[in-house]
Amino acid sequence: MVTGTMNVDWTTWEPKERATLLFVIKDGQILLIRKKRGLGAGKINGPGGRLEPGETPEEAAVRETIEELRITPLSPEWRGRLHFQFLDGYSLTCSVFVSPDYRGIPMETPEALPIWTPLDAIPYDEMWADDAHWLPGVIAGGEFEGYFVFDGENMLSHDVRWLKNPPL
Repeated sequence: MVTGTMNVDWTTWEPKERATLLFVIKDGQILLIRKKRGLGAGKINGPGGRLEPGETPEEAAVRETIEELRITPLSPEWRGRLHFQFLDGYSLTCSVFVSPDYRGIPMETPEALPIWTPLDAIPYDEMWADDAHWLPGVIAGGEFEGYFVFDGENMLSHDVRWLKNPPL
């Protein structure tokens, strides 16, 4: 269901890069970051980043959270997969995890500023446009596959398919 200027055959699509996102959700709040560098610098998101050779998505999610916030997420659970195609040719798939707890104290690093946010006050207007289409369902316990086409930071199309516990 692509409606932008680029038709994507998601059945044969292959990403140039693989990455992760991880959201700690605890006591009615979600731990977000303001990203300081890289893709999406300045935006609010979850900690995450690219997989290293031989690393599983879960290992990458934990490593990136440690690097970006100096905390270790406990018992991460896979919740979904994002597929991004950009008009400039860049493509990325991203595994999404949630964690109910962590060890350590979230700290600002050269990569990220930690931001605890109430679940009912997530600043979607400061995030990537796709987040509002899948993050509420993830918070509600759902699992999904999401397909998005972007022109820079402008989302041209989206298709979110709920695999388990779709949101009400």
